[in-house]
Amino acid sequence: MTTYLLAGGGTAGHVNPLLATADELRRREPDATVLVLGTAEGLEARLVPERGYELLTIPKLPFPRRPNGAALRFPDALRRTIAQVASLIRSRGVDVVVGFGGYASAPGYLGARRARVPFVIHEGNAKPGLANVLGARFSPYVGVSFAATRLPNATLTGMPLRREVTALADAGARDAARLEAAAAFGLDPARPTLLVTGGSLGARRINATVVASAPALVGAGWNVLHIAGNQAEVADPGLPGYAFLHYCDRMDLALAVADLAVSRAGGSTVSELAVVGVPSVLVPYAVGNGEQRFNALDLVNAGGATIVPDAEFLPGRVVAELVPLLADRPRIDAMAAAARSVGIPDAAERLVQLVGRALAGDGGGRR
Repeated sequence: MTTYLLAGGGTAGHVNPLLATADELRRREPDATVLVLGTAEGLEARLVPERGYELLTIPKLPFPRRPNGAALRFPDALRRTIAQVASLIRSRGVDVVVGFGGYASAPGYLGARRARVPFVIHEGNAKPGLANVLGARFSPYVGVSFAATRLPNATLTGMPLRREVTALADAGARDAARLEAAAAFGLDPARPTLLVTGGSLGARRINATVVASAPALVGAGWNVLHIAGNQAEVADPGLPGYAFLHYCDRMDLALAVADLAVSRAGGSTVSELAVVGVPSVLVPYAVGNGEQRFNALDLVNAGGATIVPDAEFLPGRVVAELVPLLADRPRIDAMAAAARSVGIPDAAERLVQLVGRALAGDGGGRR
């Protein structure tokens, strides 16, 4: 019986592919032990136990980015945490570690190295994070979501996604889910639907612009399904055909009913849009290391999406460009086909195959 330790967390972008991979491991090996290494502060603290997996916690150790007291304390704290992880690996009989980035991954990789067990890296963004850049120096088993990701020994696996989402790659399954979704969200099934989402926390610019443009969007003959986020600073415009939610726990249904999306460009979101075949207007998050703009490039280059910079996504741009696009069904259909052409619905299976190669010690793989 194999024991797997999956390391990662903090944000949905790390936790969701981790859980999709855990589910695939459990599907393939029902008698395997799947453990998760995370922190007590991240989303994993809630989502991992809810999914039925055991969470092992370590201290949250952000990489210091400036010389200060935290930077001076960091090396000792990291050494203690690496020793803690190595001890966990030995005591729980872990056979392989799989990391997804985030605070728990670097200690996971280094702890695995100390305990002399193989480890696999999965990078969910086109521009890799620090933990995975570090880990890739010591492992030949590196899975990436995007072909342009620059990491040593990278194998293109795609982004592991929930099976409820990957099932929508089948046209028949999506058609059935579309009817269920229209009823669930109170949408007119005879109208096409524009999905608007800024991710789990929402997006201030997208929310404000879409609410201000609501009459024009609904007036174009479309439903609008607006998932604004729990911290949204806008209110429901209250128009017929406009469904306003703060949170959606059935994103598979939201994707199933969507004929076009306005969205941020997180790695999981971009991958879901591609797998399901939802054309999109992507508004990358303008803060951070710019990874969302890079995440969008495969979809954009294929013709399945367009990019609008955050500062330029204003009501005037919606009226000038988005509303005419809603009226151009042939272009939307062509964009949908282009999006599907870069989707990888079997990403979880591909990553698990890479994990199997690490267990077998075959030297890793290439793109």
